Parts: sequence; C-alpha cells; structure tokens
Amino acid sequence: MYITGWTVALSALGAVPAMWVQERTFAWVWVLGVIALACLDAALAPKPGSLGLRRSAPRAVRLTESTAVELEVVNLGARRVSGAVRDAWQPSAGATGNRHRIRLAPGEATVCVTPMRPTRRGDRKADVVTVRLAGPLRLAGRQRSIDAPATLRVLPEFASRKHLPSRLARLREIDGQTAVQLKGAGSEFDSLREYVIGDDVRAIDWRASARRAEVLVKTYRPERDRRVMIVLDTARLSAARVADAPRLDASIEAALLLSALASKAGDRVQVSAFDRVERARAMGVSGPAMMPVLADALSTVEPALVEPDWPAVARLVQSRLSQRALVVLMTTLDASAVDGGMLDAVAAIAHTHAVVIASVDDPEVRALERGRDDMHELYAAGAAARGALEQDAVAARVRELGADVLTALPDDLAPAVADRYLDLKASGKL
Repeated sequence: MYITGWTVALSALGAVPAMWVQERTFAWVWVLGVIALACLDAALAPKPGSLGLRRSAPRAVRLTESTAVELEVVNLGARRVSGAVRDAWQPSAGATGNRHRIRLAPGEATVCVTPMRPTRRGDRKADVVTVRLAGPLRLAGRQRSIDAPATLRVLPEFASRKHLPSRLARLREIDGQTAVQLKGAGSEFDSLREYVIGDDVRAIDWRASARRAEVLVKTYRPERDRRVMIVLDTARLSAARVADAPRLDASIEAALLLSALASKAGDRVQVSAFDRVERARAMGVSGPAMMPVLADALSTVEPALVEPDWPAVARLVQSRLSQRALVVLMTTLDASAVDGGMLDAVAAIAHTHAVVIASVDDPEVRALERGRDDMHELYAAGAAARGALEQDAVAARVRELGADVLTALPDDLAPAVADRYLDLKASGKL
C-alpha cells in the first residue's frame, strides 16, 4: 500500500475546521477518517498482479553508446487500471526516465521505453519492476515489486578504432610497396619499382634494371596467415585504476585494435584472458565475424584479486601455438611479477615465438615524479622514481630474454602496440 499527496492534503485541510472549533477530538476524528478513507481506497484498488510485464532489451550495446529498453505492460484484469511503473536497473546501466504513468482498459497494452547509457562494460542486470495502482479516490493504492528478468550486455568501448584507418593505410604501404630491408621479410613477389636511397641493394633486380636502363628493386608482400596470440593479464595488478578506468580496460582497447589490424592483414588472431585460470577466449574465427566474437568474449572479463600463474600462461601459449607466432602479453611490469615467475615464462615463450610485453603507464605516477614544491611532494617523487627504476630493471631483464617491451599511457597503448606489430610485419620478424 502507498498513499498519495491527496491524502496528505486532505489531512492538512482538516486543520482549518479544527482551529475553528478548537476541539482536539475533532482533529483526531478528521485524521482517523482520512486514514480510513485511504485504507478503503487502497482496498478498492486493482491488484498489481492483474498486470502482465515483459522486458525487451537489445542483446548488446557498446560502452558509452545510448540505447533503450522496452517494458510491455498488459492489463490482464477486468477493471481499468491507473498508476505508474518504475523500470529499475543497476545504476551502472545508466537508466534515465524510468518512471512511467499508465492508464489501461481491460485487455489493453502499452510499451514503456526507458533510455539507457551504460557506464560500465559487462552484463547489466535488470532490477524488479515496481507497480503502483491507484484506488478510485486517488488517496492511496496498491504497490508491488515484480520480477521481470532481463540482461543488457555492454561491450568494450573500442575507442581505439579511431586509430585503425591510419594503421591500415600503413599496412597497405607495407603490402607490396615496401622494399625488402631485412632478410626474411616476405617471400611473395609483388612488383618492381625504382630504387631509392636506403633500399637494400640485395633487392635490386639486375636483369630488369638492364632492360629498363634504370635501377629497379623487387618488392614483396608481407607474410600472411601468421599467428598472433594476445594474452590479457587479469590478475590483481590489472584492477588498479589508471586515469579513472581499470588498467585492464586499456589492455582490452589495445587487444581490440591489434586484433582488427592483424585480421585485416590476413593473420590468425586468438585472444585469451588469464590469471590463474582462463577467464575468456576468442579463437577459431576470422574475417568480419572475429571482432563481434572478441568484443563479446571480453565484455564480461573482470580483474581477479589473485596473483598470476605465469607457468600456466607459458603452458597455455605452448599448447595453443604449434608454429612460430607473435605473442603479445598485456600485463604490468612490476617487481612482484619477477618473483611470480614471469621471467621464466617469458624465456620459455620467447624461445619459440616473438614476444612483446605491453604495459600501461600510470600518468599520476609520472606527475608525482615531477613534484618538488614541498616535503611531501619530494617524498612522493622519490617513491615514484624508485618504482620507475624497478620497472626499468624488470624491462631490461625481459629484453635480455629476447622479448620486446612496450610501455605507454592508457590512451597511447593501443596505437603503440599496433605500430609495433606493423614494424615487425615490415621487418619480416613476424
């Protein structure tokens, strides 16, 4: 049961005659009379169970994009109903304007539309639908919360896709327009072009040069159908917030951009989210179907407050890859990772594959290093510098194992990883 503003107004209205007659008994009788009328009105109100509810939500939406969910309300009873419904969702679903007035004749239906703009990726669950049906006097009514399950999957934002056109343009330059610079770069002949300063003299086609009376070099297509495996570290360090978002989200953005680029380049991509167990995977798909599958797989991945099992990561990579591939480890360069066995795992993987370790830099830590205004900032700067030195030491040990190390700010990590992939592609190291 609930009461409306009319009940409050009617109760307040009784103060006027009560002050006139100066009788306390009159005031009590008035109040009790209003309460009795409200209870009678609530008893005469239609039952909320006479309404049929059904939610309809889009299967998925990208983070920060707007969408709408529908709530269909049907009057299954024999009486006209009037009231309101509240379509409640998790706060991170970003539902606005979720209170709707209804007025339905018997058998009539209506659709209530609730705009939404999610603020977190993952599965956003619907809460109960609260129904209020007013009595004939509009003084009170019946209220009930009804379950109407629904889920809205929020996919990663993929804001880094703005970098994809420029990287694809560079990929096209590499694809048949770049001369062989290093041994092993591509094996499929593409075309001849005029020699320019800087080209490898071993790429000169002497016979064609003799026929054309100019120096020509051979160009080759980069190798295709290579394997690229991306491993996202979802352990405790990936939960740290960097620039108002978990560190893991920057890694996901980088994985999406690299996957889109490598797929366009004709390579086979697989992605795994791992800490002590595999949390998600996307593999065995290619072409236009790959990105939707990958976004769906990564949408529900959340950091786990556990230490990563690096030996298990090495076993996972070795079990999934039967030939040389590019392995990109999205993790955090931290001294604790060395104690956890990261170096041994990197050494085992780098023995067979090209390895790139991509790590997100924290802009707040960089800002702390510049603080010199007072003693507190000096201590903070010292601590930040100590952390940077430890990170550099870990990176140096990783490079000694033959792996490549890449660190960048959250917004710069995705294009940096894509550029490193293109560099490897152009140099024939992939």
